[in-house]
Amino acid sequence: MAEADGVRRRDFINIAAVSAAGVAGVGIVVPLVSQMSASADVLAASSTEIDISSIQPGQAIKAIFRKQPVFVRNLTPHEISEANKVDVSSLRDPQTLEERTKEGKENWLITMGVCTHLGCVPLGAGEGEAKGEFGGYFCPCHGSSYDTAARIRKGPAPKNLEVPEYAFTTDTVVKIG
Repeated sequence: MAEADGVRRRDFINIAAVSAAGVAGVGIVVPLVSQMSASADVLAASSTEIDISSIQPGQAIKAIFRKQPVFVRNLTPHEISEANKVDVSSLRDPQTLEERTKEGKENWLITMGVCTHLGCVPLGAGEGEAKGEFGGYFCPCHGSSYDTAARIRKGPAPKNLEVPEYAFTTDTVVKIG
């Protein structure tokens, strides 16, 4: 009978030790994993909502997304037709206006405001700023010119202005990111 009690005691001690180690392990792993998740300020910077109700046709605004400028432009029917007339095969970075906008919202062009050459901020989104010879954006650093669809037309920039991920949450609010 003494052996049976010893075996039972040994089993209990093993179970208690493994349980204590498991609890201690969870107590160490949970804080380590939770500290790796993004903080509230980082999550807030991961997307930007912009009210576009006050942007008139032909007007553009600058906003900030992930600490970089973003251009939101309300294209006029004339600017849309001019952009669609361009032979896409003649472009350095061939993209149609349709590929750069959302279906049903072709008049809203949303691009990052960073020149693809060396990262300068092009002009053309502010009131009275030079829009370049193609009526879109002009980078004053090295002379890159973009058309109304923010496609590179002239100068050293290798690519069109980047179109970030975005979605229209309502008819007057767009969420970027």
